[in-house]
Amino acid sequence: FVDTIRKNRDAGRIGTRQTRVYEGDISDLDPIEVMRDLGMEPGDLDLLVGGPPCQSFSTTGRRGTVQDPRGTLLWQFLRFVKVMQPKFFLMENVRGLMSAALRHRPIAERPGKGGRALALDEQPGSVVQAFLRELDDAYRVDCFEVNAVNYGAPQLRERALFIGNRYNRLIEFPEPSHGSSKNEKPAQQNLFLPQTNELLPFTTLGEALKGLNDSKPVVMDFSPRKKKYLAMVPPGGNWRCLPPKVAEESMGKAYHAKGGRSGWWRRLSFELPCPTVCTMPNHSGTALCHPVEIRALSLQECARIQEFPDEWEFCGKVTEQYAQVGNAVPIRLGRVAGRLLAQ
Repeated sequence: FVDTIRKNRDAGRIGTRQTRVYEGDISDLDPIEVMRDLGMEPGDLDLLVGGPPCQSFSTTGRRGTVQDPRGTLLWQFLRFVKVMQPKFFLMENVRGLMSAALRHRPIAERPGKGGRALALDEQPGSVVQAFLRELDDAYRVDCFEVNAVNYGAPQLRERALFIGNRYNRLIEFPEPSHGSSKNEKPAQQNLFLPQTNELLPFTTLGEALKGLNDSKPVVMDFSPRKKKYLAMVPPGGNWRCLPPKVAEESMGKAYHAKGGRSGWWRRLSFELPCPTVCTMPNHSGTALCHPVEIRALSLQECARIQEFPDEWEFCGKVTEQYAQVGNAVPIRLGRVAGRLLAQ
């Protein structure tokens, strides 16, 4: 991953050749040394941006929260904020962080299931509350739950953005610029979103991939067995389009599981935004199958959906390249937040 940053830096696609890149465990990195390298004092930095690894807080994961070592990286980001004292900071994470608890109580052991009352550190939102207490009123922090598709990105991707500033300024994130499908009638739009006649149509997968020259595609593809079932699904469909017996045969225990399972045997549609780009688009339950061809989206197609520049180069094994794309924040959200902070 760091090789990717260096390669694109040296090619002039990010920063300058003087841009410093640090490789290693952030807990071993001293923010005072970083400031010394950059010729800065505490308070000089305009903006500190970070996205601590988020698997601990994802509602699709096991919700280990800060009991998971990766959860403590949230506090490593906080350490840099407290030492460097930037004028602003921007921290990105999964939406599940907003409801995460410092100590996770399994659902089967909660009060509604006969368990004892939740302790303070087991309360939903206790992670964010602890984070804010550590700042000790040095920053005003505004939190926003945003979906990239509402700002023109060609994919559904929900994130939580935390913007802190030392000036006690109220930060207001821009209202969505996109919010209607091209085939919706105004009366239908107004049922759900006020003033949707002023919003632009969502960007579709077809628009995102238009003109892409992918002559040597890098593809982490489906197995022949998976392709057999995906071939039965029309564009825009999923496992629900299969005959019940075939769906049960193909999904095993997942067929009887609760939840929508919308990712199972999913074929995309050129006419709609893409679902959230993941690190493994060839898995049965998170399938990102091309609308026309029976294959997973290529690396370059996923990068297009995340709005990486076409010339961006990825280093590492194929699985590592897909991970870099799937773990990224949509470029669109970075641009919107960056313009807000610049103002």
